[in-house]
Amino acid sequence: MPLRPGRCYRKFSGPAYTRREYIPGIPMPKITKFVMGNVNGDYDYELRLITTEKGQIRHNALEAARVIALKYLSKKLASEQNFALVVTKYPHHVIRENKMMAFAGADRLQDGMRLSFGKPIGTAARLEKLGELVMYVRVKKEHLEAAKEALKIASSKLPIRTKIEISALNKEAAAQ
Repeated sequence: MPLRPGRCYRKFSGPAYTRREYIPGIPMPKITKFVMGNVNGDYDYELRLITTEKGQIRHNALEAARVIALKYLSKKLASEQNFALVVTKYPHHVIRENKMMAFAGADRLQDGMRLSFGKPIGTAARLEKLGELVMYVRVKKEHLEAAKEALKIASSKLPIRTKIEISALNKEAAAQ
């Protein structure tokens, strides 16, 4: 069955569904790497991708944002030693779907909304507060514009609105 659009899972209501020991058949999240680049480097600026609304981000959207940001930064900065990219959210919440048949005569084969709890189809990261950090990039001053563009492209892959905040990491960068 094809994947539903992100708008189907953007909003949330009720408590998180996270108790994996009681949930059989949870698919593994697509996102596996959360830290990329040279984390121990000496950088001037930190750019943060911050949410401006509450919502959920599915694991495949997080992975798409990570991949596109990493690809753009690697291409523009020529090496993964020139930046540090960290995804801070993990998809804990298990998403369920009550699969419905959509063909002639399906009403005789299925029960509709009776026993409609649903089966696990994926995971999502819940962002329950405004201003939560999704990912950040650390770069030197000369790579600031490329990092801004990378986060802007990555934010287009996410189902909720975000903004980019820039902060200086050392005193020389703050003075300029």
